[in-house]
Amino acid sequence: MRITLTAEDKKKKINNPQKMADIMSKILEADDEIDQDKEHFWVIELNIKNIIKNIELVSLGTLNSGLAEPREVFRRAVTDGAATIILCHNHPSGNAEPSDADLVTTKKLVKAGEILNINVQDHIIIGTSGEYCSFRQCGRIE
Repeated sequence: MRITLTAEDKKKKINNPQKMADIMSKILEADDEIDQDKEHFWVIELNIKNIIKNIELVSLGTLNSGLAEPREVFRRAVTDGAATIILCHNHPSGNAEPSDADLVTTKKLVKAGEILNINVQDHIIIGTSGEYCSFRQCGRIE
């Protein structure tokens, strides 16, 4: 499912994870209330100027898990010709710290991106009250 952005968000240059976390938190808050307690996994495509081209909800999971396989994550990025993507998902528990499964999944997706020549710029986990974790800021993605 593609996410519709505001005209303002379409013009924003994404040069720090806080900006991306703010946009994704707004998108999550706008979702159906019953789905807000489920794990969402989005792929954000950026153009070469780091401006958002597209945001796609790749997976709507359960309370504590979601599906993020390379074929789903990169499908639209490949057809849209994206050079860079940002991965983003929420933790309904509110804790933005990555789980072991998050670390394994991210490593797998970064490798897939290398094969496809699509850079995984970051993976951002959204918690509650503006809390987030950026894998790039924490040194988990180089």
